[in-house]
Amino acid sequence: MTFPKNRLHRLRKSSTFRNFVAEHTVTLDSLMMPLFVRPGKERVDPIISMPGIAQLSPDMAVKEVGELVSAGIHAIMLFGLPEYKDEEGSASWQDTGVVQETIRRIKDQYPQTVVAADLCFCEYTSHGHCGVMKGQMLDNDSTLRNIEKQAFSLAKAGADIIAPSGMIDGQVAAIRQIVDTQGYCDTAIMAYSAKYASAWYSPFRHAADCAPQFGDRKTYQMNPENSREAIREIELDIEEGADIVMIKPALGYLDILATARNACNVPLAVFNVSGEYSMVKAAAQQGWIDEQEVVKETLTCFTRAGADCIITYWAKQYAQWVG
Repeated sequence: MTFPKNRLHRLRKSSTFRNFVAEHTVTLDSLMMPLFVRPGKERVDPIISMPGIAQLSPDMAVKEVGELVSAGIHAIMLFGLPEYKDEEGSASWQDTGVVQETIRRIKDQYPQTVVAADLCFCEYTSHGHCGVMKGQMLDNDSTLRNIEKQAFSLAKAGADIIAPSGMIDGQVAAIRQIVDTQGYCDTAIMAYSAKYASAWYSPFRHAADCAPQFGDRKTYQMNPENSREAIREIELDIEEGADIVMIKPALGYLDILATARNACNVPLAVFNVSGEYSMVKAAAQQGWIDEQEVVKETLTCFTRAGADCIITYWAKQYAQWVG
């Protein structure tokens, strides 16, 4: 049956009608807001390359969580800037660390907020790489021992989710083993299963002070030219015990996201990364695009491609726009 009996625009004639038949809808419950935390009190240090985002001391991070909760956002992810750095990133597993302190404060005041803790070492190492280095190469198996230490510390602090982002082989199994045997079997793992060695991370490296001091991360993060490998990584992480798997970056990897949606049945997350955020912010500041409409469309694209969870620096703004 064709035109004139079929007129598809009948379902588009008003916003109410369009919403009624919408196939994919972004919900506030699906959004997670990243926060950068650093030592100190009453600190709000703006990140120049990411307008609207700042490094926060633990007390200010708790205040921000309160504002997020009021706006309807109930999930956050923490990234830490430590007091000191060394070759192994030992500040990452200290019970007095800034992320651990922030987790405890948030769970004390907002116990129902889902708190994810990024698990990596690039912010904590003097060389800026994601683990123990031997010369110019990352030592995968030595890094696993430090991953266990950091995971145990984050679980003890009260993290609901541990999110390993280093793309270290065996990292999910190592985390699952340590948290389960230490009595934290309810701690979920959100694995950065397909994290590409991407040029879209540059603003984050300024925000977290974690640019590598030599070389790059291409020997352990994924090659952007590969897609089938992403599914292998996802399958391995699920086998090792991942509860949620992630694609990162998001906008340029919608094909990977859609393929992963068809390949696995666990919750699937995407990270709407710093470069994607900064690019839109810069264009909006020039008046070249409508930020609100671009962001709404972008988040809808992630949902349409198969994402259950969206980690995005726009979580708070989006909640305010649609609220």
